[in-house]
Amino acid sequence: MTQSAFELKIADQVHEFEQIHRLNYRTFVEEIPQHAANAERRLVDQFHDENIYYIALQDGRLVGMLTARSARPFSLDKKIDNLDQFLPALASGEKQKICEIRLLAVEPAYRHTSVFAKLFRFVLETSLREGFTLALVSATVLQKKLYANMGFTPFADLVGKPGAMYQPMYLVLSNALHMQKRLQRNRVQNDCVQTIATQASNFPTSLSFLPGPVEIHPQVQAAFAQAPISHRAEDFQELLHATKLQLSQLMATREVEIFLGSGTLANDVVAAQIKRLASAGVILVNGEFGQRLCDHAERFSLCFTTFHVEFGRSFELSKLRDYLKANNPAWLWMTHCETSSGILNPLGEIQALCDELEIKLCVDCTSSVACVPVDASRAYLASTVSGKAIGAYPGLSVVAYSHEIESDQQIPRYLDLGYYRAQGGVPFTHSSNLLAALHQALCLLDTNRYDQIAIASAHMRTQLQDAGIQLLNPARESSPAVLTVQLDPSVSSITCGDAMADRGFLLSYRSGYLVKRNLLQICLMGHTNQAQQDQLLKQLMACIRSCSVSCSAYSEV
Repeated sequence: MTQSAFELKIADQVHEFEQIHRLNYRTFVEEIPQHAANAERRLVDQFHDENIYYIALQDGRLVGMLTARSARPFSLDKKIDNLDQFLPALASGEKQKICEIRLLAVEPAYRHTSVFAKLFRFVLETSLREGFTLALVSATVLQKKLYANMGFTPFADLVGKPGAMYQPMYLVLSNALHMQKRLQRNRVQNDCVQTIATQASNFPTSLSFLPGPVEIHPQVQAAFAQAPISHRAEDFQELLHATKLQLSQLMATREVEIFLGSGTLANDVVAAQIKRLASAGVILVNGEFGQRLCDHAERFSLCFTTFHVEFGRSFELSKLRDYLKANNPAWLWMTHCETSSGILNPLGEIQALCDELEIKLCVDCTSSVACVPVDASRAYLASTVSGKAIGAYPGLSVVAYSHEIESDQQIPRYLDLGYYRAQGGVPFTHSSNLLAALHQALCLLDTNRYDQIAIASAHMRTQLQDAGIQLLNPARESSPAVLTVQLDPSVSSITCGDAMADRGFLLSYRSGYLVKRNLLQICLMGHTNQAQQDQLLKQLMACIRSCSVSCSAYSEV
């Protein structure tokens, strides 16, 4: 076997699929006699059109693959009657979101490398980010123990035929990280797969250019480390009042409530309030997070339609106006910064349109607050979080509003915005540590921050473009805090992102919507300086050059 690095990607090229069909044949016809032989020595899977193929390439040659598929019926549905009776239920009683992982095939010469482990990690990380809760496999009986050691649970009887018997197994994906650590510990020490990156020891401690968690200021860390105090104590009440006042000023609203939870919780709170309107609305979608608002709405059985444009595109306000006039919605829900692409949707213009048409505007400001000025004074509801550009720790979410609101017993207590209002913002146990960190982070914000982010963003954008590196969106449509790099098809975003992590720089690149489009993102939401930003650019440019030279046969993700 040669010593060049291998690449992970999702197959999307004709020549890749042809290699997949031939590896499929060699593995499941010639090695494991599961299917009949044919003269072409080529096997197209029965679910080919629905499969997502995760593949490992070396010098353009397929060396390993896995598939994932979420459409029912699964292959196991055809082999096990009433398959769902064997599967665990979620604690909340909700249905599992299940994918079936199949067709693990690794060329014999690569079975003592990390191809197997990295393929599984690639599939599982992507599945987790896509919201899947359970993965099913049919494990060959020859490797049943291996799967069990990785966290899979066997169920039902063996399936297959003599010489090709399989054990049905499932993996609870919340346990997947544990499985990945086990795979890493068990990795063969003499792994022949080389990395393109220089060893991490030659680079500084990891610096976060993620959308979250961000680099935390030392004063914020010190505030978080203080001894906790009771949420009923007078000191806590004073701290809460001061923090809420800071947030209200930051978002230009009359009131805010602070929840112990993530931004997802805040948007559930918003959805519960929209439900009280008992009327139809519109959700704007031009990326992953607009789509997630639809998921919130569906779970609350809201009546809505979507105004949808292509991923990474801006809304045409004239067309939006015509759509709203034709549909006459009572409410509109949108993301301000669509983090998945970096698009900054025009909050002021859309608010004016809603005012004109007497539509209540709800806005998710998770990735825009403290990056750009946010005026939610006329919004019906606005949400944000502690752990992104504000610069505190994740764990607190915020819903801002300027109208009178009352408790509603039809809403679960934890999601009842009016109940928080009636209880002075502390109906339940709260975290003084997270609140103190948030307060300190807000104290560190100043009006120069917006200019600092804009200047840094413009400088980095110019440097990247001068180096021939393409950005997904023009500056006029983008948040200055999110630079989305559209890599050349010859460069894998996964490989490049991994190599940058080895060099000490954490970028956003592993989310499914980024992997699918071969994107990586530089986010300017934390406390970084120009020297660190320049070093990031230097290493990224070198990394892209190295990946392009070493992966000349790589095809677009």
